[in-house]
Amino acid sequence: MKKTLALSIALGLTACAHKTVMTDKTEMTAPTADTAPAMPAHTNALLTASTLPLLAPPFNLIQDSDYEAAIMAGMVKHKAEITAISDSTEPATFANTIVTMERAGLDLTRAAKVFFNLVGSTSNDALRASDEALAPKLAAHQDSISLNPKLFARIQAVYDARAQLKDEDLRLTEVYYRQFVRAGAKLSAADKLKLSALNGELSTLGTKFSQLSQEDANDSAVVIDDVKLLDGMSEGDIAAAKAAAEDRKLPGKYLLTLSNYTLQPQLASLKNRDTRKRLFEASINRGNRGNKFDVKAIVLRIATARAERAELLGFKTFADYSLDDQMAKVPSAVNKIMMDTAVPTLARAKAEATDIQAAIKKDGQSFTLEPWDWAYYAEKVRADKYGLDEAAIRPYFELETVLQDGLFYTMHELYGITMKERKDLPLYHPDVRTFDVIDGDGTQIGVIYLDYFARDSKRGGAWMDSFVDQSDLLEQKPVVLNCLNIKKAANGEPTLLSYDEVSTIFHEFGHAVHGLFSKVKYPQLSGTNTPRDFVEFPSQFEEDWALDKKVLANYAKHYQTGEAMPQELVDKIRKAATFNKGFDGLEALEAQMLDQDWHNMTVAQAQAVTDPIAFEKTSLEKRGVAFGPIQ
Repeated sequence: MKKTLALSIALGLTACAHKTVMTDKTEMTAPTADTAPAMPAHTNALLTASTLPLLAPPFNLIQDSDYEAAIMAGMVKHKAEITAISDSTEPATFANTIVTMERAGLDLTRAAKVFFNLVGSTSNDALRASDEALAPKLAAHQDSISLNPKLFARIQAVYDARAQLKDEDLRLTEVYYRQFVRAGAKLSAADKLKLSALNGELSTLGTKFSQLSQEDANDSAVVIDDVKLLDGMSEGDIAAAKAAAEDRKLPGKYLLTLSNYTLQPQLASLKNRDTRKRLFEASINRGNRGNKFDVKAIVLRIATARAERAELLGFKTFADYSLDDQMAKVPSAVNKIMMDTAVPTLARAKAEATDIQAAIKKDGQSFTLEPWDWAYYAEKVRADKYGLDEAAIRPYFELETVLQDGLFYTMHELYGITMKERKDLPLYHPDVRTFDVIDGDGTQIGVIYLDYFARDSKRGGAWMDSFVDQSDLLEQKPVVLNCLNIKKAANGEPTLLSYDEVSTIFHEFGHAVHGLFSKVKYPQLSGTNTPRDFVEFPSQFEEDWALDKKVLANYAKHYQTGEAMPQELVDKIRKAATFNKGFDGLEALEAQMLDQDWHNMTVAQAQAVTDPIAFEKTSLEKRGVAFGPIQ
């Protein structure tokens, strides 16, 4: 399929893992039935509020089976709370309707936030089974609220009297009203039944898509028998590939695991063209191999079901529905921006391809540039044009130094906050670290979990989420997390980063700051609960600081000698900041265009699509951005 990344964006299938269960390996004599002491029943820690600081999850007390049980119990309690609101005989007011709804469902929210974060970051068979079982039940539960006519009548009454409200109270009322209308509250009884069926189906399909995508990424990892085929990779990366193979019970071999994106990072250094091709094709063919992980049928049904849902709610297409409450508002506005940038972006990419083809010739090769050649020869062009070699950069970007002297230093300089690591909170995986976020006056702002390393149980990409949302109403401070997929170095070796990985660390912490600095009364308005086309602004702002002169000088230091990065190398990084942006821009633009084309279809148009691969190929050709070396 056109970029597994593009497909994920187009279908909006993201999820944000389970705790590592520690067992005592000491052998014991098993008691007999007559002598065995009565064992106390396991207490589900998710059924009550955490007693840990800031309501942090007690991962050490949670078993895999607890999540589904707690979420089911949470739905029962939430339904009773909603019924009490909707059945009230008192006149509807902001306090007894909207605020009471904000206080409802706390048990469900607590369990669901932990569960879905762990499904994305460290899943296993048990959690995947629970995810699949819960998806339609949670969709039905949400529909029982959104489509409750008595409840909506009360919300409508508060909304109609909103002139007496102001500030957050007014905003919250408007948000509730709009959400309920968009969820189908004004539909007929018959159409509500149709909508509920679609919601349940889409929830199940979305969960299945996510699970199959992750499983296929793991299954598609490239096994290398001869270390010579990895020529060009650093010793640390080769050691990591060997360790990854050993983890998969493949002694004597090397494993190139796949990141979430089409262009795998190893492609920039692998000298062997056949190895590059194997790795690229393994990456791009995920979900399209005709095996048990194939998602083409799911893709087609999701596209049609979303179109059906949008039509039922009064919109021409799903794109119209999705953008209606965003800043862009309409598909035509999005398409105009994309088409305005298409011509110059494609021209830039083609110019870069010409330079890369010249580098191939200079290398004594006669083949025509293919997608698996781009990253490797782009590095040669960069080295030739800017004298910049990725291998020369990494020793100055050691993870811990980037974190302490780069990211945390920047946060202190910008906001006066201090990050203080704590070792007392239980973790869901040994690689995770937790930090208190302390304000300049010594008060605690919140807690952040940093989960930086890739693993088979984690979905690809990088993201921010929360375990606890800030809310003055609920007297809650934020507990957030950042997840990345950095390749972990072999034991005893330092984790050295590319500049892109450094930039991603800063970027995701920008999202974390958005959640940590939230200061609102109502949880519905907390943190990153903003229009999707605004939510990237804080992260973009923080990302730019990674290359700030003062910041870079504080953290770009050689991991062995402690020497600062030479000014010559700093200048090269700055000059190369716009390098390969034609590739980056076109790849992103193609993904965005596919997003629009998958969703800017009527039901009949969606039903007419029978081959996702052909659809995406035709889509890019029609828009004039199809370009062979960038797939």
